[in-house]
Amino acid sequence: MSAVTTHIKTDKQLIPALRFKGFEEDWNKRKLKSFENKDRKVLKAGPFGSAIKKEDYVPKGYKVYGQEQVIKGDPYFGSYFVDEKKFNQLKTCNVIPGDLLISLVGTFGKVLLIPENAQKGIINPRLLRISISNNEVLSNYLKCFFLTSIAIKALIARSQGGTMGVLNSEIVGSIQVPYPSLPEQQKIASFLSAVDEKIQQLTKKKALLEQYKKGVMQQLFSGQLRFKDENGNDFGDWRKLQLSDIAERVKTKNKIDNQNVLTISAQLGLVSQLEYFNKSVSAKNLRGYYLLERNDFAYNKSYSNGYPMGAIKRLNKYDLGVVSTLYICFKFNKKVSLDFMEQYFERGLQNKEIEKVAQEGARNHGLLNIGINDFFDIDLKIPSFEEQEKIAAYLSRIDTKIESVIHQITQTQTFKKGLLQQMFVAA
Repeated sequence: MSAVTTHIKTDKQLIPALRFKGFEEDWNKRKLKSFENKDRKVLKAGPFGSAIKKEDYVPKGYKVYGQEQVIKGDPYFGSYFVDEKKFNQLKTCNVIPGDLLISLVGTFGKVLLIPENAQKGIINPRLLRISISNNEVLSNYLKCFFLTSIAIKALIARSQGGTMGVLNSEIVGSIQVPYPSLPEQQKIASFLSAVDEKIQQLTKKKALLEQYKKGVMQQLFSGQLRFKDENGNDFGDWRKLQLSDIAERVKTKNKIDNQNVLTISAQLGLVSQLEYFNKSVSAKNLRGYYLLERNDFAYNKSYSNGYPMGAIKRLNKYDLGVVSTLYICFKFNKKVSLDFMEQYFERGLQNKEIEKVAQEGARNHGLLNIGINDFFDIDLKIPSFEEQEKIAAYLSRIDTKIESVIHQITQTQTFKKGLLQQMFVAA
C-alpha cells in the first residue's frame, strides 16, 4: 500500500481515510436505483411463483443462477440449465457478464460478479440482479462496495427481519452508493481483486495440502507405506487391541468448579464454548460435569458432517476443562503415542468398530446409542510405539504446513477487511 495516502476529512468532505496517490477530488453518492440503464433495469429480482419447474431443466443451455453460486462466490458452480425458449420467456431476469447478483434472503455481505467468460442465464426468485452500464459506476467497484461493513449495515437496517432478514429490490435500490471517478474506482477494484486472488491461491494451497495428507494417511494406515526402524529394518506387524487395553475411562466430576466449558468442534477440537459460540450454552451448575486434563480425550456421540460415528478429540488447548456427561471421556496409558492416536481418530479408523456396536437405527436426539462398555471394547489396529511416533511426526509436519497456510489466509482476510473499512466513505 505504498501508493496510498491517508486523509483527515472535514464534515463537508466526502473522501475515504485511505486513498491512492493522485486522487484528491471529493466522492459523489447516489441511490443505487438512480443509475439509469437504457437497455435493462438496474434492479431485477428473480421470477415469482413456479416460473422455473424441474421439468424445465435441460442437460445444457442457459445457466440457472441461485444462492449456491453467490454464497460460494463461484459463477461456474452448479449444473442447472434451461433451453432458449425458457430463457426468452424470462428475458427480464436474464443474467449477462458484468451483472452483479445479490442474495435476497439472509446472506448479507455476499455478492457475485458475473465475469466475461461466464454463461448467460437466468436468476431464481431468491436473487436480485444488479445491472450497471452507464459508465458512472464500475461493476467490479460496486461489488467491493457491497462487501463493506457500510453496505452490510445499511442492508441489515433496512431489511425485514434483521441479520437473517429478507431484502427486496426497493430496499437494495435505496442504498446510497458512494463513488469516486472511474479511474479511482478501477484502482480500488483492481487492488482488492489482487488481495482476493492471494486468498484464493492460499485457499487452493490449503486444499492441496489437505488432499495430500489424506492420501498419505490412507497409505500409512493401510500398510501400503511403512517406515523403517533406526537400523533400516522393517517394523513388525500391527497388533489388534481393544481400546480398554490402552485407555481408561475418565469420570472425575468437577468438584473444583472449573468454569472452562468445552465443546467439540470439527475444525478446532475441544474448544471453549466462550471461544466457539461467544457464550456459554451449558448448565449453571458445572459441578456435575466431567473434569478433563490436558491430553485427555473425549468422544461426542453426536453424528455430524465428516463424523458419521461421532467425533473423538484430544484436549490440547487448555490445562483443564469440563464437558457434559453425555461425552465419553478417557485417557491413554504409555503404550501408545498420543499424537498417533489423535491422527488415528481423525482418520476415522474407529468408525467401523463403533458402527458394529451402535444399535442400528437407535438415535436419541441425534446421539448414537452406544454403551460405555461397548465403546471401550472396540478393536483398534496399531503399530509398535516406535512406528507410531514416526507416523505421528510425519503427519504433524504436514499439519504444521496446513496451519501456516491457514494463518496466512486469516491474516490476508483481516487485511482485506481493514481495506474495505478505510477505502470507502460512509453511505
